[in-house]
Amino acid sequence: MPIRLLLELDVYEETCAVGEEQVPLLVVFQELVKTDFQLRYQGSFLGMAWSVLKPLMLFAVMYVVFVRFLKFSDGTPTFPISLLCGTCLWSFFTEATTVGMRGIVDRGDLLRKVHFPNYIIVASNTMGSMISLGINMVVVICFGFFAHAHYTWRILLVPFNILQLYLLALGISLILSTLYVYFRDVAHIWEVLMQAMFYATPIIYPISMIAQRAPDFAWASKFLMLNPSTQVIMDIRHNLLSPEYVPTVWTYINSRWLPFVPYVLTLVILMVGVHVFRKHNAKFAEVL
Repeated sequence: MPIRLLLELDVYEETCAVGEEQVPLLVVFQELVKTDFQLRYQGSFLGMAWSVLKPLMLFAVMYVVFVRFLKFSDGTPTFPISLLCGTCLWSFFTEATTVGMRGIVDRGDLLRKVHFPNYIIVASNTMGSMISLGINMVVVICFGFFAHAHYTWRILLVPFNILQLYLLALGISLILSTLYVYFRDVAHIWEVLMQAMFYATPIIYPISMIAQRAPDFAWASKFLMLNPSTQVIMDIRHNLLSPEYVPTVWTYINSRWLPFVPYVLTLVILMVGVHVFRKHNAKFAEVL
C-alpha cells in the first residue's frame, strides 16, 4: 500500500472526528481505484496495454476456433464484432467479481489499521475493472467502423446497460467478498461456476444456434435470456452494434411481463449483496 494513501487515510480519521466525512471518503475511493488499477499491471513490460491486448488475444483465439473451425456463427456480418464485444463484457464481469471477492481479504491489513466503510474496498476494486471495460469499449467501437457495425440512436442506451452490468457485478462481489472472508473455498467454487456460465451465455455462439441445432431444447434459449448476464450482454450488443441482427429479451420472449425478470433479478442481487455485506462487515477485521 503506497505511503501517500495511508497518509490520506490517516487524514480521513482526523477529519471524520470533526464531521467532515464526505470529501475524505471520495479521496479514499479515488486513491483506492487508482492504486488497484496500477497494481494490476505493476512489473509487466507492456503495463496497462494489457487491458486492451488481453481481450483482443482472447477474441482472436475464439474467432479462429469457434467461428472459423467449428462454425459457431449465425452468418451475419456483425457476428465477429459482436464476439469481440461479448468477450470484453465477459472479461469485465469475470474480473470485477473475482477481484471484488478477494478485495476485503487482500486489504485486511488496511481494515485493521484504519476505520472507514468497508464497502469502499469492494466498490473500488470493481470500479477499477470498469476502467478497463471503458478502454475496451472504445476499441470495440473503433473496430466496429470496419466490421459492419450499425451505429444508431440506440447507442445512447448503452451507458444504462453498462450500469446494469456494473450493479450486477457489484451485488455479486458484495456477496462473494463476505463469504470469502469466512470460506476461502468460495474462490474455487466461483471459478467453476464462471466457466459454466461462460458456456451457458451466448458469447461464442449466437443464441439462435440452440434452437437450430437442438430443436427439442429451443425453450432453453428463452430461459438463458432471462439470466441477467445474458440479457445485459445481448442488450449492449443490440444497442451498440447491431439492432437488426442481435435479439434482446424484449424481442426474443413473447410475453408482457417475463422480459422484466432479468432487470428485477439484478436489483434483487444488488439488494441481497448490500444486506449480507452490511450484516457481517463489522466482524471482518476480527476474522482477518
